[in-house]
Amino acid sequence: MDEAFETKFGISLDTVTLNDNHQMVVVATELDASSERINYLNEHAQLSINAMFFSAFEDNGNRYLSRAWMIDPDEPTKPIARKANKEPWNGEFYASFGDERPWELARRLGFIAGGGAAWYSKTLSMLSEGDRIWVNIPKTGYVGVGEVIGERCRATEYHFDTENGAKTLLELATPNEYPHLYRALDDEEDNAEYLVPVRWLYTAERSQAFSEVGLFGNQNTVCKPTASKWSHTVMRLKQAWPIGGGV
Repeated sequence: MDEAFETKFGISLDTVTLNDNHQMVVVATELDASSERINYLNEHAQLSINAMFFSAFEDNGNRYLSRAWMIDPDEPTKPIARKANKEPWNGEFYASFGDERPWELARRLGFIAGGGAAWYSKTLSMLSEGDRIWVNIPKTGYVGVGEVIGERCRATEYHFDTENGAKTLLELATPNEYPHLYRALDDEEDNAEYLVPVRWLYTAERSQAFSEVGLFGNQNTVCKPTASKWSHTVMRLKQAWPIGGGV
């Protein structure tokens, strides 16, 4: 939720006050024994929940409706306890490299990519030259860490330095090797394939991806994690990989 909110609105979720005075009210003529645990939830679980009872009666042709609260709403309520599961962002980005994209090509040339819809490509714009990214292939594991060396651009327009001069992905990758790139050729701008060039500090083959229980994962192409799992993930990767060497 934190990463999705920041991607959509451009601000951190923890800086916004949501449902500050949110309260649940159960309206009934009576409550059974199990429902009376509402009082327990207020006192021990610190949930802002109450019950209101209505009674209707008639007197000399006049109809009346009375109400009564289970817990006096004018009494001050206890603040809802929130779990402290966030940490300050460590300045390093998470990147998800889609399983349908050619990791070995990205590893060799130096890039990450996203596309097919604006939701998948727009988060690449969060990256700037000098940023560090840790790359994960969903359901496979972490496969690389690198330093961003350029801004987001259309994957068909970026030129890579090769032994034979500057080449685009259309000149370096076949449709079978990178079908997602070729499928997006005729798409409008939002649905096109985009990339960010990267200088790799360390990479691993897909078959050697680092994966274990407790590592951070996210469906966004790029995000700035603040979950406690992120610092743990970076620590484990630094322990597992000889960071600082080449590919």
